[in-house]
Amino acid sequence: MAQIARAHPSTLADRPEHSATSPLSIHAMTVAYHRKPVLWDVDYDAPANSLIAIVGPNGAGKSTLIKACLGLIPGDVTQSALDVGARDGHISLALAERFSRVVALDLTKPSVQHARVECVRGDATALEFPDDSFDVVLCAEVLEHIPSPSLEKACAELARVARRYVVVGVPYRQDTRVGRTTCRACGGANPPWGHVNSFDEGRLDSLFGDLAVLDRAFVGVSDLASNWLSTYLMDCARNPAGTYMQDEPCIHCGAKLEPPVSSRVLDSAMVRASYWLRKLQQPFVQPHANWIHVLFEKSSA
Repeated sequence: MAQIARAHPSTLADRPEHSATSPLSIHAMTVAYHRKPVLWDVDYDAPANSLIAIVGPNGAGKSTLIKACLGLIPGDVTQSALDVGARDGHISLALAERFSRVVALDLTKPSVQHARVECVRGDATALEFPDDSFDVVLCAEVLEHIPSPSLEKACAELARVARRYVVVGVPYRQDTRVGRTTCRACGGANPPWGHVNSFDEGRLDSLFGDLAVLDRAFVGVSDLASNWLSTYLMDCARNPAGTYMQDEPCIHCGAKLEPPVSSRVLDSAMVRASYWLRKLQQPFVQPHANWIHVLFEKSSA
């Protein structure tokens, strides 16, 4: 079950109108689409240690409430948004409910059918838009795939074309030794899902150093971790349990990643030893969020 934690949970809880024990507090939240309010002056305290369902008919504002709480859609802009890494357009369509103009961008031109969504082929490291082109630039599940120094270029481009806000979503403190693959073509070890980067608050803040952090949201829970010896044994066994279902090719030679053809007796022994080492390590692993979303603001806005 997904869990959400605010970066500063005491901010609203410190106010007398909200409970200090509530995991989520909302105060006087109003959200409008195209100048038409869909949520008015919402106040809410979620009870601790409880499962809460948000129910209502289509158009009642359920998704809007969740998105606004996550900070993915700031409540004071409605004109333009850029979705970098749009893929199937799920986020672009959600943005189109709110913004007059949405640009869905990916390395392969997306196919999104909506009157307010413009689909373009582009590269996050060289965005073909003028400075300050979009009220909001959203980039989710992209930056973990971009190696340095292209990563720094992409972050600078996101900040450059944003007029007000940049929203970034990436895996949080991912141990990229778990789920590694081995390329049949070149023999190189690959990180899971093509994630060549691992992020925490400090690294994200440094990548967007000229922007101010307005909010952070942490989603999910992960306790996946490895160690150098388990990783070494898995690499020697050609990583049979890796993420071979991924679309991303080998980061070394570009070949499609496929699991080992056969398992040698020695491979099986090394895999078992690797799992046992990780199992012995597990009591000392501190669980953490699976994803982090950060809302940045341009200081010049």
